[in-house]
Order: sequence, then C-alpha cells, then structure tokens
Amino acid sequence: MSKENNLQKTLKSRLLSPAGKGLGDVTTQPLVADAGVLGWNLLREDVSLPVATLSEARVQHNLQWMKSFIDTYGLKLAPHGKTTMSPALFHRQLEEGAWGITLATAPQVQAAYEFGVRRVLMANQLVGKANMAIISRLLQNPEFEFYVIVDSATNVAQLGEFFASAGQRLNLLLELGVSGGRTGVRDVATRDGVLAAVARFPQSLALCGVEVYEGVLKDESAIRDFLRLAVRELLTLEANGQLHGERTILTGAGSAWFDLVAEEWTGLAKGWNSDHPSRQLDIVLRPGCYLTHDVGIYKAAEARIHASNPVAREMQTSLLPALQLWAYVLSIPEPGLAILGLGKRDAAFDAGLPIPAFHFRPGRDTAPSIASAEWKLTAMMDQHAFMQIAGNDDIAVGDILILDISHPCLTFDKWRQLLVVNDKYAVVDAVETFF
Repeated sequence: MSKENNLQKTLKSRLLSPAGKGLGDVTTQPLVADAGVLGWNLLREDVSLPVATLSEARVQHNLQWMKSFIDTYGLKLAPHGKTTMSPALFHRQLEEGAWGITLATAPQVQAAYEFGVRRVLMANQLVGKANMAIISRLLQNPEFEFYVIVDSATNVAQLGEFFASAGQRLNLLLELGVSGGRTGVRDVATRDGVLAAVARFPQSLALCGVEVYEGVLKDESAIRDFLRLAVRELLTLEANGQLHGERTILTGAGSAWFDLVAEEWTGLAKGWNSDHPSRQLDIVLRPGCYLTHDVGIYKAAEARIHASNPVAREMQTSLLPALQLWAYVLSIPEPGLAILGLGKRDAAFDAGLPIPAFHFRPGRDTAPSIASAEWKLTAMMDQHAFMQIAGNDDIAVGDILILDISHPCLTFDKWRQLLVVNDKYAVVDAVETFF
C-alpha cells in the first residue's frame, strides 16, 4: 500500500468512537476525516468536556520551525513518535521533511508501519521473541528501513540468533551511556564485548552507527563531552572497519538539548560524506515534544535555547504551545476553591499540573478571556482538579477553563482522539492515538 493510501486510511477510513471522551453528541460513528465538517465549535458547547485540543496554526508553526532549525544545521530529523503515537501527526512530520520516525517499542513500530511509516529508528533495546517476531515480519517488506540500539553482548547474541534463523539482517546502533543514566554501554570492556558479539553474526547483524540519549545529563559541559565521545566512537568504528551497510547513523537529541547536539555534530557530516561517497552519514536528531511544545519543562528549555543558540535567535520566533485541555467548573464548594472536571485520567501531572490559561462563560462571553494569574491547580484526583481561587472572583459553575500543560507525552496517552481547532475554536480535524 502506498504512503498516500495509508495516509488516507489514517485520516479518512477510520471511525471516531462515540465511546471515547472529548467528542460531540453523535448518534452514528462519523469518519475521522469528517470531524472537520460536523460543525462543532467548543465555544458553543458542541463538544463534551473534558476535551484535548490541538491548535492547527500552532502545530503548523512548530513543524516549520523545527524543519528550519534542522535544515540550517544540515542535519536530519526523526521525531520521537512516542510523544503523540498519532500516525496522522507522524505523516505531517514526514511531509515537512522528517527523515523518519523514532519509536520505543515493537508494538509502536508496528502501529506506525500499519499507517505507512517506512523508516523507523527504535531508540530502545529489542528484547524477547515476540517483539523480535514483530520486527521480523515488518522487515519482510524490502521498503521498510529499521534501526535498533544495542548495549549488551547478551542482547546482541539473542538478536543474531533470531534473525539468522529468519534469514534476515538487522541494522544495529551501538548505544553509549553514562554512569547513573539509563541504558547504554558504560565502559570500554562492555563496548568491546558488544562489538565482538556483533562480529560473530555477519550475515544477520550490521552495525550502522552510534546512538546516545543526552537527556539523562543536566549539565551543559557534561552533555557536550558526551556528544564528543560519541563522535570519537563513531570515527573509531569506521577506522576499524566495523561499520557496515549503505548508511551510517549518528543519532541523539531529546526535546530539551537538541540545540547542543546540533552545534556539536553539524560539522561532521560534510567531511564524512566527501571521504565516504559510497556510504553516507546521516546525523539524526530525535526531539518529539516540539510538535506541541508546552508551558512547563520544555518552555524552560526553549528559553535557554533562544538565549544561547545563534540559529534559534536568528529565527526570531519560538516554538508555541499547541496542546490544551478544556474543562467545566463542576463545583465551588467553599470560598477559595473551584473543582474542575479534569483529572489524572486526562492530563499529565508528573512535571507540574495544568495551568489555567483562559476563562469562558457560555451564554455571556463571545470569546475566552485570560484567566486570573491567581488561579492555580493545587491537586488532581482521577476525574477532578482542585483550583485555588479568590472569594470574590468572577467564576461560576458551568464556566469553561482552557488549560495549558507541561510534558505533552503524558497528556497524549490519556486520549484516544484529539480535536484540531482553528483560531475560532471550530473543530477542523481529529487525530487518533495508538498507545
């Protein structure tokens, strides 16, 4: 099936589930593609709250912002799909020039593949027979390009044996790690053990490059040192004849430090590709949260980037928060407290609670107004949020709060479908998620 047909399947053929939350009152199951022609507007209360919305204009802005940033440095982008797990959004990223999609598990890879994604970097270890079988089945399609990371001789042997029995060759990336971090080889002995294990399976395994995740480090100097180590390791592997395949990969960059990765690695590709015309080097950055951004942890990262990175400064624009949650005021049970119909089932709470951004009273207001700076969520339960207010604030049961979030990853996974809205809060599209 062609990419276009798969995209049509994603956007047009699937049905919106009336059993899901955050939709209008539907008596039949409309197609996902019909969401934009149903006439829903959130300010008219056409949609059941709570609901998660994406700003069409801001999503498009963020897509173009990151493309411009990556292109200026001459690098590649494989955004981490675990953030949204939305194939419709994957395709928008690919249409804006993304090299591929990064994912974390075999089922995630399968979901992306089913909707037409044909180049995947799995930034995780592939462990277990059933998980390997999923990837093996996908690799039966010669158009599917797949890379996975390794950091132990044991896992390499497992992969080598499995894919040898399948008569397939798996592309590997050596993952480097840091003490106290997550995965990745920590020392020379472990690295050498991994490389020796790869060498025992020349027919079923191909080492194609180096991978890091610098986000486990919090100090800029330490991050730069780690990124330079990755370059040295890649050059050593190349000098020793240990890299194979038509394409060499150097990859890193989460959503917080992608600017440092770009700065440290941008000069490597030009020299490499002139010296190795038969095997190009792709330097691939993997931020995922840029698509919707936030007003919390990634807003802080954005401020740092604009203060220090010359390319970001010259662009004169910033990433914009595009994901919001809408909720009713359910109760004002005592002075100073409003209870919202929004909870841990709807929003991330690991990196700060949602932040009230706008306030709207149906039947009175024509447009949302900026929420009081004094309004603050202090706690959330499964279906309720506790919002601190003042005793004389103009807020009532039935009012609508529009809230910004911190850490979009753990908000997306609460929703089977999100509504895309224009600047007038009319629904223009819907996107599904596959967590």
